[in-house]
Amino acid sequence: MSTQAIHPGDAALYPIREVSRLTGVNSVTLRAWERRYGLIRPQRTPKGHRLYAQDDIERIEQILQWLGRGVPVSQVRELLEQPKPEAPSTPISNDWSVQRQQWITAIEALDLQRLDELYNQSMALYPLPVCMNELFKPIVETFEECWRDQIGAALQRHSLESFLRTRVGIRLYHGNLLNKGPHLIIIRLPGSHGMLWELLIALAAVHEGFRVRLFDASLPLSDMPLAVQRLKASALLLCSSQAERSDLIRRQLPRLAEQLDVPLVLCGPVARIRQADLADGPVEVLGDDPMQALQRLTSLLKNQ
Repeated sequence: MSTQAIHPGDAALYPIREVSRLTGVNSVTLRAWERRYGLIRPQRTPKGHRLYAQDDIERIEQILQWLGRGVPVSQVRELLEQPKPEAPSTPISNDWSVQRQQWITAIEALDLQRLDELYNQSMALYPLPVCMNELFKPIVETFEECWRDQIGAALQRHSLESFLRTRVGIRLYHGNLLNKGPHLIIIRLPGSHGMLWELLIALAAVHEGFRVRLFDASLPLSDMPLAVQRLKASALLLCSSQAERSDLIRRQLPRLAEQLDVPLVLCGPVARIRQADLADGPVEVLGDDPMQALQRLTSLLKNQ
């Protein structure tokens, strides 16, 4: 079926693939919004293919605005039908708290089947930036805090990492086949505890159109220029969940940045903690919000 707009009379109608391209919402999510919540009502061809009018596209953009403000998808329809939508009330944030607690309970119980159900449900109903801001990032931050002195923390961490590595790996595989953006190497710094932040950042990167090479283990800093050269990377992104050593941050990373012909960028909690140490230096500090960090990197590479 053509991805061009279909014109019955004067009204343009768009197939689902084109609507997905225009709005950034994948077709699985569009179908879920229609079937489960009645948020959009596309027309149908005689063969049953969905066709969306401009009003449908504008409604999808309104849905994205509400989701971006933290409104759960189950409460969006009521807000859309109000003559003049008002700011969401307090119970909306409580709904996100309930969803986060469901994730936390499954992780603590090592219930990977339940975790898989929650993950698939979240990724079907919400665009990735919403999942990242309302679920993935807050959940990882919660566990990073409580895992410091908790018995069984290593088991929970490794179970969650293993779960996410598989899901993120699938997204990276398909994204690297389809994306046309710059090549990006993502590696965690030597002192980082695990790879949860590395996985979140990789998920954000493939969403932003990068072709991603994700390393499961850290590399010696001396090998990183060769990795950039051999893999033809447009940027090298380093991440960590902690402050890291002062010598690494203040001396070794700036020295590494000067050896590279591409940007060296820092992301994750280490970027927030060490921002002042790297100010006005050759290392680009992108913060600890994965989606915002990758958007900043996109702008940085475009302006080079």
